[in-house]
Amino acid sequence: MIMRSGNEPVTARSPLRLRFWLSVWGLVWAVGGTVAFAVIGVRSWAVICGVLALVVLADLVMVVHRMRQGPRYQPGRDVPPYTPDRHGPPPRS
Repeated sequence: MIMRSGNEPVTARSPLRLRFWLSVWGLVWAVGGTVAFAVIGVRSWAVICGVLALVVLADLVMVVHRMRQGPRYQPGRDVPPYTPDRHGPPPRS
């Protein structure tokens, strides 16, 4: 569970833009690999690259959705920090 400590920087930014561009880069390479392997007739690698392209595309859709949500789901200055857990993690059995 991620808890807010209250001492986060005021100017902290989400890494969504970086993740967006890395996903775009990965999608370009995965689609390129799918096409290249399909053209040269290596069916197994073409399928692997195609599946990878679908995974990257799903991630890209999720990142764009989160970017469009904007900052409304992030706590503002008026939301007090959570009280820290002073007991530590539960004991393992």
